[in-house]
This record gives sequence, structure tokens and C-alpha cells, in this order.
Amino acid sequence: MTHADAGHYAAKHPQGTKPDSALAAEIEQSARGRALSCAAAHTISKRLMVAPAEVGRNMDLMEVRLTKCQLGLFGYQPEKKIVTPAGEVSAQLEAAITAAVTDGRLSCADAWQIADRHGIKRLDLSAAVEALGLKIKPCQLGAF
Repeated sequence: MTHADAGHYAAKHPQGTKPDSALAAEIEQSARGRALSCAAAHTISKRLMVAPAEVGRNMDLMEVRLTKCQLGLFGYQPEKKIVTPAGEVSAQLEAAITAAVTDGRLSCADAWQIADRHGIKRLDLSAAVEALGLKIKPCQLGAF
């Protein structure tokens, strides 16, 4: 959804779809105003043993905005996106990234796995992806 769609996230889902009450309670408890960070959304996912996409869907239905993407791609003020292209990407990291790319995109989940395997921060992995001219998509929470 675009910035113009902000506050209309439920429109991404079939009309009449309702949030899950247990997830809604967790989201409301963890949200700051009408916003919830990526890290908090993933904490809810783990605590309730549900897929991150289910947390994201419920956030949409509740019109709760996702902030502070752990890959630095959106949700920061005032810049919105904080990731910048890495100055250099090792051949080993480039090979791992390109091996996981489909249609010019690396999934968020694959990005996290590669970062974990290589012992680097998720933001550093995202910077490498930016330097390689690739996009990260889809988001585990359904933001993009």
C-alpha cells in the first residue's frame, strides 16, 4: 500500500474480515498509539505461535501501522527508509544473496536467514542487497 493508503490497511483484505481476538489484544497491548514495530510484531508472532503474516493481517484489520522495519526499509522518522547501499559486498555474501533471489527479489524471510547464517546484522544484509541493486519482497508481515 502507498503512503496515501495510510489508515486504510483493512482495505487489503476481504470486506467483513475481522481480527482474531487474541492477536488483537496482543497488538493493542504492544502498540504505541496506532503503530507497532516490526520487532514487536515478530515477538507477538513467536509468543502466540502464529505466522508473522497473521500478525500483519490483524494489524491491517485494526488499522495499526507497521514501523521500524528490521531491514531498515520503512517506518523511520523523518527519513522513512534508513538503509543505504553497502560500500562493498563480499563474494561469499553476494553468492548467498543471489542464490536466494527469485524474479530479482529476495524475500524478507530469506534475508533474515542469510543474515543469521553469515553472523551479520539484518540492516547490514539489507545494505548489501541495496548495493547489489536488488529489492527485498515480500515482507513477512505483509507490509510489501
